[in-house]
Formats: sequence, C-alpha cells, structure tokens
Amino acid sequence: MTNTIQHIPDLSSEFSFRTSRSSGPGGQHVNKVDSRVELRFNIASSQLLSDQQKETLQQKLANKLTTEGDLIIVSQKERSQLRNKEITVEKLYALLAKALQPRKKRKATRPTRTSVEKRITSKKQTGEKKKRRGKIDL
Repeated sequence: MTNTIQHIPDLSSEFSFRTSRSSGPGGQHVNKVDSRVELRFNIASSQLLSDQQKETLQQKLANKLTTEGDLIIVSQKERSQLRNKEITVEKLYALLAKALQPRKKRKATRPTRTSVEKRITSKKQTGEKKKRRGKIDL
C-alpha cells in the first residue's frame, strides 16, 4: 500500500437514500414529515472506486457493512430532511477518507539509558519489598 492519501471521487450517483419519521424534535409537525435520512452505499458494486480502494474499505469497515455489503449511515439530528441528507453525505465522505488513509509506519526506537536505569531500580525495590515479607527467624 502506498503512503499517499487516495483521492475519493464524487460518489453521489451511487448513493441511495431512504427517509422515515425521526424520533427527534419537531413539535406538532413531527408526525407528518419524514426527516430521518438513511444513506446506503454498496462498496462492492461501486464503479467509481478502484479495486484496491474497495478491498481496503471492505477490510477496514467490515463491522459497519450489512450482509449485502451496504454501508448505512443515518442522521436525524436536524428537523430538515435536506440538512440530514447533507449530514449523512458528510459523514460518509469522512468515514471513507479515514478508512483510506494509510497507517503510519512505526519507527523503532530504543529506550534511553535513564529510563532503563529507572526501570531496573524500581524492579530491585519491588524485589526487596517482597523479600521483607518473608518469615522472620528468631
């Protein structure tokens, strides 16, 4: 895997939205309007993502995918259906960007001399403390 951030194309043509009644605020209007928005995006059937991107997303987001391979994102924060739709799209792009960001390689480092000495002295003190717990000879 390369160490460059991968470009995510405009996937809006592959989204499917479903609306339902929100459990959030709304007053008298709440029982008439479907303000909760559910965004579904199928990673495997996407034609805009590369095979490498699909594979990476399916591995990293495996616990968020349905059995059909859909990634579902829901928003019901706002009263406006349009605003909830925008929120779900923002959430999806943020999630994809985070999943496609390559992991940083770990640099091997050595402990400092002081930290090694501190560790050894604390181990010796613990050993002494445990030795003093033994039986007393009279």
